[in-house]
Amino acid sequence: MFQRFRRTRLNKHLRSLVRETNVSVEDFIYPLFIKSGEGIKKEVASMPGVFQMSIDEIIKECSELKKLGIFSIILFGIPDTKDSIGSDSLCEHGIIASSIRAIKEVHPDMFIVTDLCFCEYTDHGHCGIIDDKNETVDNDATLEISGQQAIIHAKAGADMIAPSGMMDGIIETLREALDGAGFKNLPIMSYSTKFASGYYGPFRDVAESTPSFGDRSSYQMDPANRREAIAESVSDEIQGADILMVKPALAYLDLVREIKDATSLPMAVYNVSGEYAMLKMAGQNNLIDYDRVVMETMVAFKRAGANIIITYHAKEVAAMLQK
Repeated sequence: MFQRFRRTRLNKHLRSLVRETNVSVEDFIYPLFIKSGEGIKKEVASMPGVFQMSIDEIIKECSELKKLGIFSIILFGIPDTKDSIGSDSLCEHGIIASSIRAIKEVHPDMFIVTDLCFCEYTDHGHCGIIDDKNETVDNDATLEISGQQAIIHAKAGADMIAPSGMMDGIIETLREALDGAGFKNLPIMSYSTKFASGYYGPFRDVAESTPSFGDRSSYQMDPANRREAIAESVSDEIQGADILMVKPALAYLDLVREIKDATSLPMAVYNVSGEYAMLKMAGQNNLIDYDRVVMETMVAFKRAGANIIITYHAKEVAAMLQK
């Protein structure tokens, strides 16, 4: 009986035939960070291989992505000017709206997801309008301007909206705003289970979004809470989300599987900056077989139930898959 397991492992072709989980380049969304200016391509020290880029460089990057078979990107904006409400994100000539139009003009076949939040655009680095006591985000006031931001993205040509701010009621608010503006067919990928995690550190370097006071624990989830994590995603499904997400990914694969089993929607994971940086640093110091561990990580995401993987490794994995 036990010999049966060995028999299906001895030949590499048979191993491929019986493999239960496969990774494809179509699984990936690649994050891009857009900075105002021209001719800018600045590598981020804490995230080797990840760059802040101006729109002209982003357009070049899209050409390289397409050669690798990657046609889906998610955009994060880094404006020149920040204020208390993130005004750049509410302007049709802001960094994200301008970038969408510029990319679509050259690459109409690129599928553009926009991160909908305010932390990159506010001078305080939090994900919305701060309440009168300057203690936390004003949930309802932030919902109001979130709807405005979504419509600006939609009018510019976004293919999908991904709200990351974790305001209560955000999915219902955006669905109503988009439907009312004539964008009933525009999907929403919810950051439905997003933890107040220590894994985000390098992202704050590249997005220039470190909070100037406090942290985001009042509106992101406690990493210790399993049942709440599932309930958050179930709630967003009821509100009208089209795709759910767990962020971070690697330390939360138990919840990816549980949410996948508890809901009927496609599942995304965000393989976040800290996870990426750990593997990069380990690889650069010859502590791991980098390519092997990266691919093993991608398989783990798929095996846990992810349909979509947002990852800074996407270009590397696409190249591996072409070999």
